[in-house]
Amino acid sequence: MRLLPGIGIAALLVACTSTASPSAQSSAQPAGAPAVSTASVGNAAGAASTDWRTYHGNVARTGVSTSMPAAVGNPTIAKAVTLDGAVYASPIVAKGITIVATEHDSVYAFDSAGNQLWVAHLGTASPAAERPCGNIDPLGITGTPVYDTSSGLVFVAPEYSGSPPRHELVGLILATGAVKWHTSIDLPGVDQVAMQERGALTVAGGSVWVPFGGLAGDCGNYKGRVVGMAVNGAGSPISYTVPTTREAGIWTPPGPTVDSTGRMYVAVGNGASGVGDPYDFSDSVLALNTSAQLVDSFSPTTWASDNAADKDLGSQGPAIVGQWIFQAGKSGTAYVLRRSALGGIGGEVSQAPLCASFGGTAVQNSIVYVPCTDGLRAVKIDSTGHMKVLWHAASTITGSPVIGGGRIWSLDTHAGVLYGLDPKTGASLGSVSVGAVSRFATPALSGKYALVPTLGGYSIVATS
Repeated sequence: MRLLPGIGIAALLVACTSTASPSAQSSAQPAGAPAVSTASVGNAAGAASTDWRTYHGNVARTGVSTSMPAAVGNPTIAKAVTLDGAVYASPIVAKGITIVATEHDSVYAFDSAGNQLWVAHLGTASPAAERPCGNIDPLGITGTPVYDTSSGLVFVAPEYSGSPPRHELVGLILATGAVKWHTSIDLPGVDQVAMQERGALTVAGGSVWVPFGGLAGDCGNYKGRVVGMAVNGAGSPISYTVPTTREAGIWTPPGPTVDSTGRMYVAVGNGASGVGDPYDFSDSVLALNTSAQLVDSFSPTTWASDNAADKDLGSQGPAIVGQWIFQAGKSGTAYVLRRSALGGIGGEVSQAPLCASFGGTAVQNSIVYVPCTDGLRAVKIDSTGHMKVLWHAASTITGSPVIGGGRIWSLDTHAGVLYGLDPKTGASLGSVSVGAVSRFATPALSGKYALVPTLGGYSIVATS
């Protein structure tokens, strides 16, 4: 095993609490001395049914927990955990161990009570001064990690300080936090400093997949790209890059959505082509196979004008709803696509005015719960692929939703409040303040708990 330069893994035998100093704890052992206690790890292992191994729980991004007990009364904060930096990524849970990654390029592991098991500090995150635009400072691990059951590894994609900043894929051993392997995922053909890894990682076809977009402000020569690497670290990365001259980022936080065949669906932002220019596969939903090849696509007939107005589809992740793909974006129009044939330009099964949508949906049966900038919506898709809005939640509840315990869980990301909504009406059945959160924060669900990423760490919310 080869450690990255500057990596230090510290084992902490004391619990991490809301008042502890993570930086002081992390320096308790010298860098490069991975003396990790695993005594608590075995005790922390729980039933697989409580696991939440990737963004919204599974590679289809359905966001549904089948193990959460019925929620009762108001949710409460069981513990607020302070870490060394902001958490933009969703926590994940594997074998009962909660993994949380920070913008300081640190990865933490906790048991179900929020007691720290280990921390791996992977390097120095990129400060804002190194980049021509962007709104995260420092920029470290932003995309949600993924746990792969076949290799037993947790994968993260940190950004490191440098000239230019660099991006790597790192596989960590779940039980200890030790680095099993790592590789560069900076491939030629783009302006490296302008690339940002914001979308969630996923696993499909024996590879881990990492999406790339650009920085807030759309500066530099970035291009939307998905990079794949075998989960055992063998070979070289492969990739698909959107064939545009620049932009067309694959940046929305859910990352690729994977169906039962292993096909990956990604939402693509606005590209360089506008009205009168050649089509460049921007403002689209693209289907990729596990050889990183484009196999299908959809764009609205308004793709060129949407590009020019920055009203693209790339702000919300594709949602699999049975035989359909549901897609909404910045323009306010929602589309239903046939999953077996996306339809190319203008090939939707149906479209309807809905809302501007950012982030990740949740899906249960034929209903998709859509994060809208003016309040969460429940949308039913019928057997013909047409949409009906069932309810519209309060305008402040805009966070990417998840489902468990008989409630829809969504954040008011401006106020830092988590709401539990009635699935039938969208009315609030209870709420709790969780602390300041990022715009795209979304909970993970494990057992009776909702795990909420915050700008200071994460909050453990008891739902019953």
